[in-house]
Amino acid sequence: MSDLLIPLIFIGGISIIVVFLVIGIYNKLVTLKNAFENAFSQIEVQLKRRHDLIPNLIETVKGYMKHERETLDAVVKARQQAVSGLKAASGDPGNAAAIAQLAGAEGLLGGSLGRLFALAENYPDLKANQNMLQLQEELSSTEDRVALSRQAFNNSVTEYNTYKQTFPPVVFASMFGHTNDAALLEFDSEEIKDAPKVSF
Repeated sequence: MSDLLIPLIFIGGISIIVVFLVIGIYNKLVTLKNAFENAFSQIEVQLKRRHDLIPNLIETVKGYMKHERETLDAVVKARQQAVSGLKAASGDPGNAAAIAQLAGAEGLLGGSLGRLFALAENYPDLKANQNMLQLQEELSSTEDRVALSRQAFNNSVTEYNTYKQTFPPVVFASMFGHTNDAALLEFDSEEIKDAPKVSF
């Protein structure tokens, strides 16, 4: 009887260790996923702020730039696409397609804002306008915050993906619903990676 007891205790001990290991893997996957989703919410806050500033910018410049309707319309359209992209990505920040759509839309918005700021250089009265100066400062500081938030998000995504791909988590990740890697958020346009370089 005692000869059977030792192997049973050994098997029971191993089973308990495996159960705690699996629980630990599950908890770490959930923690890391929650961390990158929280990091995305910080990006969302900054992008919403950016999107909210753009109508004020359009109102400020349209009185001065009456002959630049095409550029103003491009900014408005790019903003609408960026807002839609943000809504899609905020619903599932782990979805690579939604993150790619957001990155593309924000890249277009950054490019259209860059063209708008370049054209604004031709309007001296606009360059001296206090509202324009304030909006430019707010957009610039928002771009800096977006860049910092994006870096924190990408760091969280990398940590999640790396953990999920290592052994032993790779064995259990798909069983726990962590099938796809989360996507990094990389903007297509240089205008959004760095604050717009304009002087008003």
